[in-house]
Amino acid sequence: MRYSNITEGIFISRPNRFIANVEINGTETAVHVKNTGRCRELLLPGARIYLEYFPDSQHRRTAYDLIAVEKCNGRLINMDSQVPNVLMKEWLSNQNCSVIKPEYTYGKSRLDFYFEKDRKRYLMEVKGCTLEVDGTGYFPDAPTARGVKHLSHLTQALHDACHPVLAFVIQMDGVDRVLPNRATDPEFADALLHAYKSGVEIWFMQCHVEPGAIEIVSRTVFDGDFAVPGKEV
Repeated sequence: MRYSNITEGIFISRPNRFIANVEINGTETAVHVKNTGRCRELLLPGARIYLEYFPDSQHRRTAYDLIAVEKCNGRLINMDSQVPNVLMKEWLSNQNCSVIKPEYTYGKSRLDFYFEKDRKRYLMEVKGCTLEVDGTGYFPDAPTARGVKHLSHLTQALHDACHPVLAFVIQMDGVDRVLPNRATDPEFADALLHAYKSGVEIWFMQCHVEPGAIEIVSRTVFDGDFAVPGKEV
């Protein structure tokens, strides 16, 4: 996935979930933040950020979208919350799937994808990971009751002859796994462990990120022990 009209800036503040104040060429400007998560470890005063500029912006509140940030360790993070599903649809389209249905209704939930491959039926929920500590990804960065519900429905799909998958799209380079952020959301951590032990597959989608682009470059199917605690963040 590629963006257009990339502009560099410096983060100043975030008055609400949707707006950030940034410096662009010496001028303070309000921009749209394409991630409603906390992102507290990313959006720090003075952080280098990257924005997509929209020249024809009369129908927008702002002329810029904040799409990426450079951490103090030099790691570039794409923080566009719409990207994971776009990337997964592109990736699935190249996997010889016979059927791909986004936004698939299953029970009382809407999961990100239903797809068929090699005569097998799959249900998939996709989560983007932007939180990194010491080279490991963590999810979530804020409590997510919706994520817990999705894990419950993925586990239920095992009884309906479906192969359930939770895919973490890691929106940065150099990180190949995601651990549950138990300190932030113990309920999600427990639900993830239960889902995995029940048979839900966990996929880690490794990405390459540039200021104006992001792509999935590899996939790892998790085969480990979520019960072993990682560093809590």
